[in-house]
Amino acid sequence: MSKTTLAVALIVKNEAKHLQACLECVHDWVDEIVILDSGSTDQTESIARQFTNKFYTNNQWPGFGKQRQLAQSYVESDFVLWLDADERVTPELKQDIQAAIENHQPQQIYRINRLTTAFGKQIEHSGWSPDWVIRLFRTADTQYNDALVHESVIVPASFKVISLQGRLKHFTYERLGEYTKKTQQYIQAWADQREGKKQTSLSGAIVHGFFRFIKMYIIKKGFLDGRHGLLLAILSANTTFTRYADLWLRDYVKKQRKEH
Repeated sequence: MSKTTLAVALIVKNEAKHLQACLECVHDWVDEIVILDSGSTDQTESIARQFTNKFYTNNQWPGFGKQRQLAQSYVESDFVLWLDADERVTPELKQDIQAAIENHQPQQIYRINRLTTAFGKQIEHSGWSPDWVIRLFRTADTQYNDALVHESVIVPASFKVISLQGRLKHFTYERLGEYTKKTQQYIQAWADQREGKKQTSLSGAIVHGFFRFIKMYIIKKGFLDGRHGLLLAILSANTTFTRYADLWLRDYVKKQRKEH
């Protein structure tokens, strides 16, 4: 029997800061690395090519879901493990992934628990941990959905989601500017996806933001993450308010144009 093969797939843009460390933790035990870039202007490509010749570019950004679908179309291996450039596979997770592939049963896909570090602190609560994400599956079995943002892997009917034990380390924002830059992209994509389909109001935006803070800081015990938990709850509440306010403003402007 031929050996079961495993690919790592990433979509990237301007990830020179993180990419080398990410690829160093997988390159010597996976069979294939596939990277789809969306127009990097830093050293992302030169770093990627140290580890793989399967580096592709698509500058016509279709949204996160479809960009991942395109990247997966380049994968030739039996299994695909999806990573982001700011993630690291721990030795324990590596063993779990290899065991899962070796003992794989039909109609199974696998989820991994991420452990996130934000602004220099490991976040243990705040709704950020546990953080289960489906990242490993047979390439022919499924793919990501079409969502512009907050995309997810489609779980086929009758498939079982198996939890792996090793953690995936996630090194997200170090500076506030990184947070605001990334969330601005998410806010716009979120509103683009719902414009004309979802109604809201300014008061509704305020309520959504308020309850987001309560959920993160109180219900999800963000207060146990100390000052970082408070900061994350405030930032998330502001992001939630802003995206609903954006949606409300778009609808308001359209109505004003019709009236005039």
